[in-house]
This record gives sequence, C-alpha cells and structure tokens, in this order.
Amino acid sequence: MALRDRLRRLVQKPGSVDLAPFRAIVDEAGRREDRVRALTDAGLTAEAAALRERDDPAGLCAAGREAARRALGERPYDVQLVGTLALLSGHVAEMATGEGKTLAGALAAAGHALRGRRVHVLSVNDYLARRDAGWMGPLYELLGVSVGWVGQASTPAERRAAYRADVTYAPVSEVGFDLLRDRLATAPGDLVLPEPSVALVDEADSVLVDEAMVPLVLAGAAGDDEADPRYAGLVRRLRPGLHYDTDDEARNVQLTPAGAREVERALGVDLYAAEHLGVLTAVNLALHAEVLLHRDVDYIVRDGAVKLISEARGRVALLQRWPDGLQAAVEAKEALAASPSGEILDSVTVQELIGRYPVRCGMTGTAMAVAGQLTEFYSLEIAVVPPNRPCVRADEPDRLYATSADKEVAIVEEITAAHAAGRPVLVGTGDVAESERLGRRLARAGLGHVVLNAKNDAAEAAIIAEAGGPGAITVSTQMAGRGTDIRLGGGPATAVAGDPPGTSPADAGTTARELVAAAGGLLVIGTGRYHSSRLDDQLRGRSGRQGDPGGSVFFTSLQDDLVTRYAPGERSDAAAGADGRVEDRGAHWIVGHAQRVAEGVDLELHRNTWRYNHLIGLQRRDVLAERDAVLRGDRGDRVMAEDVPGRHAELTAVAGAEAVAEAARQVVLYELDRHWAEHLAYLADLREGIHLRSLGRGLDPLIEFNRDAVPAGKRLLADARASAAAAFGGLTATAGGIDLDAAGLKRPSATWTYLVHDNPFGSLDERTLRGLISLFKPARRPR
Repeated sequence: MALRDRLRRLVQKPGSVDLAPFRAIVDEAGRREDRVRALTDAGLTAEAAALRERDDPAGLCAAGREAARRALGERPYDVQLVGTLALLSGHVAEMATGEGKTLAGALAAAGHALRGRRVHVLSVNDYLARRDAGWMGPLYELLGVSVGWVGQASTPAERRAAYRADVTYAPVSEVGFDLLRDRLATAPGDLVLPEPSVALVDEADSVLVDEAMVPLVLAGAAGDDEADPRYAGLVRRLRPGLHYDTDDEARNVQLTPAGAREVERALGVDLYAAEHLGVLTAVNLALHAEVLLHRDVDYIVRDGAVKLISEARGRVALLQRWPDGLQAAVEAKEALAASPSGEILDSVTVQELIGRYPVRCGMTGTAMAVAGQLTEFYSLEIAVVPPNRPCVRADEPDRLYATSADKEVAIVEEITAAHAAGRPVLVGTGDVAESERLGRRLARAGLGHVVLNAKNDAAEAAIIAEAGGPGAITVSTQMAGRGTDIRLGGGPATAVAGDPPGTSPADAGTTARELVAAAGGLLVIGTGRYHSSRLDDQLRGRSGRQGDPGGSVFFTSLQDDLVTRYAPGERSDAAAGADGRVEDRGAHWIVGHAQRVAEGVDLELHRNTWRYNHLIGLQRRDVLAERDAVLRGDRGDRVMAEDVPGRHAELTAVAGAEAVAEAARQVVLYELDRHWAEHLAYLADLREGIHLRSLGRGLDPLIEFNRDAVPAGKRLLADARASAAAAFGGLTATAGGIDLDAAGLKRPSATWTYLVHDNPFGSLDERTLRGLISLFKPARRPR
C-alpha cells in the first residue's frame, strides 16, 4: 500500500485530489452496467429515484451513464464519471477542452439533486445556460430530475418557476441580481431566489478568480450623470508631455503645471480652488477617458452605446459599466447620450455570492494554476482528471522577437505556411484592435480568414463550427469560456466528449478530418503571452482535443504590453537575427518574469479587495438578518410598539392591528434599506479617501478603514430604528387604512442592475499596490 501511494504521488499533480477512490467507484459502476442496461426507461427512472433514499455513487454513475446513452446518444467515458464524482465530492474538476465537462456537470447536478439538494449550475452567459439546460434536459427527465433555466429576459414568474426545479441553469450575474432584488422585497411573496444549497460553477477559474471581486449592483433612479462635453473637447486638445504625463504603466495620467494653466485659461476658473473641486474631478475623468481608455481595446461602440470588453474573454462584457463618472466621461468622449446613473441600493461581489452556498464545486480546463486561490478563498481542492485519450499536441517553445513589427511579420509568415499545407489555424490575440490589425495584414497577403471578436461575437457558434476545416484561418480574441469545441474537418461543435449520435466513419466529414489530421491538425498561434498563464493554456487547449493531432506556438516580443507594464526595468542587450528573432535565454526569461509579476500583482489585488469586502459582508449580514425578521415576521410591529407605544396604540384603534402591522413592516424596511444605501456610499468614499490620510502618516490603510467603518456599521441598525420610529410617529390613519405615501416613504421610481467593471486605473489602494511590481525583483536571470 505504501509503495502504491508513493507511486501515485509521483504521477499525480502536486496539490491535486487523489482520484483512486473515484476510479474504484467507476469500476463498480462498470460491473453494474449490463444489469442497468436491461432496464426499461421506467425502470431506469425508478432506479434513479431509489438513489434519493441511499448514498450510492456507483449506482448514480451506472444509472447516469445509461441515461446519457439513451437520452443523448452519448456513453460517458470513465474519466467523465471520475469528473462527476469529483464534483459530487465538492471539488473543482480540471478537465481538458473536449473532454465532456457539460455532461459530467449534468450528471453531478443530478446526483446532488437526488441527494435532496437544490442545484444551481452557474455559467458565464445566457447562451450557455439556455443551451445546456435544453441539451441535458432529456437526461434529467430520464433520471426523474426537473430542470429549468434563467436568462436576462426571464420574467419574475419564469424565474420563480425555474428556481423551483431540482436543477437550475443560470448566468452567475442573473443569480446575483435576483439576490439583490430580493433584498429590496417588501412582501414575502415577492421573493424569487430560494435558500442556497449547491453551486456548480462552469468555467470555475474564470468566475471564481477573474471575476471574483466584480461587484454586481442594484441602482435606483437619480437622473443621468452627464459629463459636460466641453471637457471632452478640451482634453482632446492637450498635448502629451507638455500638458499631461502618464506613468510607465500607462495606468494613470495627470496634468502638468502647463496643462493646469491651459485648462484654467480655457475654462476661466482657478482649477484647484475648493469651490471648483467638481470641475477638477470632471477634467481628470475626461483626461483619463481620452488618454487611457482606447476604443476597440477597452471598449467598442455598438448601437449608439459604449460596450465594455472583458479582458479575460475578449468579448462584450454584458451589463458591465465603469463607475458612473468615468462611464459618462467615455460617453462624452464618443459624443453619445449619457446612460442612466443613480444611487447604489445594494451590491454583492461574485465571491460573496458563491460563498453563500453551503456546497460549492466547479469545472474548468485550467484550475491548477489558481489552486492556491481556490483553496484560500473558497476552500476548494482540485481534482485533475486525465483525458480519455492522451494529448499528442506539439507545443513549441515561444518565438521571441525584438519588436512588435518583427513579430507580426513572423506571425503572418507562419499562418501562410500552415494555410498552404491545408492546416487550420486559430490565432489568439489580446484585444479587438490587434485582431483587426492582423486581419488587415492577412487580407493584404491574400489569405481568406474570419475574425471573431467583441464586434461579432453573436456569430461565434457558426465561426467556431468551421474553424477546424482544411486551411481555415480564424483570428479570435480570448477563447476562454466560449463553450464550444473546434472539430477537425469542421462541422457543428459540441462540448460533450465523443462523436454526435449518428456519425460514422463513412460520413461526409470524414475526408476533411483526415486531410486536416494528415496536415498536422489544428495549429494554435498566440500573438503574445496573456497576463495569466491560465489564459495561455486555455488558448493552447483548443487544439489536440480527444487525442487529435495539433500544435501550438506563442509569438512574443520585448515590446509587448505585458513586458513594458510588468517588467519595465528589464532590458536585454541580446542581438536579434536578420528576421528580428531573439534566441537569448535571458531575453526569454524577461517575458516569463513579466507574466509571473502580473499574476502576483493580481493575487495581491484580490486579497486586498477581499479584506475590505469581508468587513462590508459582515455588516451586510447583520442588516439582512434584521430585514428578514421584519419581512417574514412581526418584528417591525413589535419594535414600533416598543419605541412609539402611544402612537402605535392610536393607529391600531383607528385602522386595526393588521393594517398597523403592515405599515410598521413597510416603514422599518424602508429605513433599513435607506440607511444601508447611505452606508454603502459612505464606505465607498471612505475607502477611496482613506489612503490620502494613511499614506501621509505611514499607517495601514485597512486599519484606518476599519477604524471608521466598524463604528459606523455598529450604529447603522440603531439609526435605522430611530428613523423608523420617527417616520412611524408621523403616520396618519383612517378607517380605510394608513396613508404611507404621505409619510414620504418613496422608493426609486426605477431600478436596474449592472456590473461595475473594474476601474481600469484602480482605486487609490490598488494604485498603491502596483508598487508591488518593484518588489518582484528578479532572482537570477539565465544567461
């Protein structure tokens, strides 16, 4: 036994879960397969129903495998069942692209449901939630498990019905928005979201790490936050170096003395006078929008609106916007109408949302790179599930060039050679602008191609379906979370491992597949390293699915944004070849060093943001506990009877106890919600300003934040109760009831939800943390 354990540790990835117990269960399921296959459909459903009474993972695997075979035409591989068992055990299953995560996740969701738990399968967008719920529907039906899905356009009634199902597919943002709306409900019947039980997260690393601290916001109407177009026109005329300077990372910009004088001359104001603080803020926002935010890199303009681009996915970040002032400044820059803005009524981060679920699990193709964060923030371990067939993809070493121009020439040459050989090529670029620039180069070279980016992501499925065809050239921004596979030879894509039902070697697509395989399979080209090695691996993993031949290579340069931003002090004196290529090991080390620094800074930012949000979460928990007692019970009525007994008695004598109890509920709920919204605004201002105080005195910003935030949180409930008592004391009653409108308890006339995109320049604490770059000193560069 000891020898076997030592051997297992040698071949198992460090830090990953031992798969041996799962494999033993799968073996047992295999021994039951013939018996289960002999059952009728009704008998199979009854077999699954019996699992509600006993914990039998082998029985689940056997029944689930047979149900998938009958309902979907797919017999899950053993490794898919291993992934299912990992999810049932509360782990993150790392499964390569094309290995059938969708089916493994569905079987796990059914297993959790058969254990009596309500399961939310959280995806990254509406499309995947709707697709997977419909795709896996026949499987769930055969196992006797109900399924529903929620999308952005779902009505409250449709949401309630979907959440009543055993398994509900939904974008993580929609679940968060439903939670926020429920927190403002004024009657128990208005609630939509049930108590959390199991969260099964698709693309777990993207959701749980990349988007962990993205706030989901519920806002109330307060008019448009328009930016004066004069400021946009003014900063457009300013000259870099003379009127403003940017930092080495191009993440901050500030007026020079000459710039300040030019602005003051144009506006006719003393820019730094206290009474003109608003003008100074507006000018700075306009300057940030003009200089640091770039169209087709940070955002696109579509349908007369600014659409933000997700850095992690290279697609439009649905429902996301920057903080109101910056959003308005970008809209003014582009001469667009201002979008609505208003008071934030409540917010929740993705990390806080997921943390509500007692049971958490997930699946992705790249988890081990963030295993530490998944353990630190979610107490999740990784189960690395091997592929069904060994990966034979050939991953070449990076090709490094001295300049970006040399790199782009080499990329086009590589694509041209692969295309001439009939080999399909997938090119992963960093942003929309780069994808279109490369597209223009390919067009000049006479190469037919398709560009997939945030501007045409609606056509994604059709583009991906043909990306594996002979000689196809597809240029795409980030491939993470696209939910579809690239099949050699082209054809409809699917996320389930194995060929679709009805295919055979004689099918028409076989010839094309053989041609592509003979040419070497899909070639993946990266136009530069991403800020995270996970994103590199996600792009690389699009080739070599299910043992297919394939290859990958990344082209980098010493002028790439990754290098200039995260290793600005590193220089290489190595000579470049005639084509600009650099072979020096030390130069290659610089690129890897820059990526490691970027990953380290991102982790520290995550930790730092979590420390602030943890306190806010604790304060929110106390408020919500009080609110729930008022909403669902008689606490509001009892509190008002204690605080204003005379008025309570008078109102009861006139309007009756029931009407008074309802009035007390509405008054207390209103004041709790109002005080919480004001508290959130106070904390936001406190966090942004605390650094001006702490940095000047050499104090810890977090300690200084807590010094003010903790007492304010402790006063909140008492202040809300006092306000409620005052408002209740002013109520008037008639025999017909109590007039709440006269008391001024007016909630916002409209509410809406959105995600606050990370401020691209960061709050002051984040800007301070960027000093970490200088702390990531190189150990010793290879020569």
